[in-house]
Amino acid sequence: MLTQKEISRLRELAKLQLEHANSERNLQLHKDWEIHGKTDNSGRPMITVEMDTFADEFVIPLLQCESEEARNLEKQLVQGIFHFENIHDDQIIRNYIGYSEEYTLTAFAMEVKREESGGLGHHFVPQIQDLSEDFHLLGKSKINYNSGAKRADFVREVIGDILPVKKTGTPRILSLLQDIIHRMGMDDMYTAMLVEPELFYKMCAMLADDYLEIIERMENEGLLMPTNGDIQLCQGSMCFTSDLPDTGSSLKTSQTWCYMDAQEAQGISGEMYNELVYPHYKRLSERFGLLSYGCCEGVNRFWGDLSTMENLRKLSVSAWSDEEYIGEALQGRKTVYHRKPAPNFIGVDRYMDEEKVRENIRKTVECASGLTLEFSQRDVYTVHEDISKVARYVEIIREEYQHKR
Repeated sequence: MLTQKEISRLRELAKLQLEHANSERNLQLHKDWEIHGKTDNSGRPMITVEMDTFADEFVIPLLQCESEEARNLEKQLVQGIFHFENIHDDQIIRNYIGYSEEYTLTAFAMEVKREESGGLGHHFVPQIQDLSEDFHLLGKSKINYNSGAKRADFVREVIGDILPVKKTGTPRILSLLQDIIHRMGMDDMYTAMLVEPELFYKMCAMLADDYLEIIERMENEGLLMPTNGDIQLCQGSMCFTSDLPDTGSSLKTSQTWCYMDAQEAQGISGEMYNELVYPHYKRLSERFGLLSYGCCEGVNRFWGDLSTMENLRKLSVSAWSDEEYIGEALQGRKTVYHRKPAPNFIGVDRYMDEEKVRENIRKTVECASGLTLEFSQRDVYTVHEDISKVARYVEIIREEYQHKR
């Protein structure tokens, strides 16, 4: 049971969020993202900063609620408002509270075992070490039904008359190698690729089959909602596009977004990726309307395969990617050059080296010339409690793009 003080606090925050959502600035952001989603290079680069990894520096001290349910909702509202008021990137603030219903899986029916070592440090405990000896441990993946309906009822009761509660779609996240490495460890996974390639391929195929089962179940049961508009597309991006429906229900997977990555493949060759990884990613990705691909891996080494994905709409260009190569490779394609700069510029030193930031952004703008460009700053775990540094970083990106034009 919430106290009256908690209810009043949540309702005040909801009103402030609604005010920001209806602001001229936020409405313009919607228009800018819609232009960006056409991928015809007619708009400006969009810039987002993922705040989740350093939010506690600013959000926790602002929280006033005490009960768990109230505090969780308060944190969601406070973080969105703080972000909008202080970072000044292109992150949209919604005029509603969204929730979703979907199937997920526990890969191989094997719960992840994780050891914490304090702070950000952690270790995934390998449960599959020698693939030939342990293959029998790989069961059929457990399918889970996840519904946000219960929380939606709570939110609706407290603030639903201010911020409507709305069921939305969510882009399907398919990262097979991540599921595998969380149960094998990187050394054992790479060893299996070398020593038991046929078994490794079979393991990937089993997992891909389970993901396909989820996809088909979602579709057959009419659970697929639009993934277009002000919905997060993973990796800091947004789902705006002119090529998928933004209304309706009971959609086909071919009418929705998918996100995939294989950053765990960073240590293998393009040939090994082609033989052992790509066939499964291709089989899954072709079921969807649009694909956003990549995390921290250097995607240029796998471009020969990725280039065949006709629905590839956004390609991650991380700090480990060859920017010039990708810039040339994407010419003539309707694929967003999704740049993810290294987090060092704002996440290591207390004071930002503005000239180094400018040099980095200038290179990106040059490499992405003629392409639809997007920046997502991720993996920043501290900004030394200086949010103005983040806002300045966003401002510099905008200045360098305007200067180049």
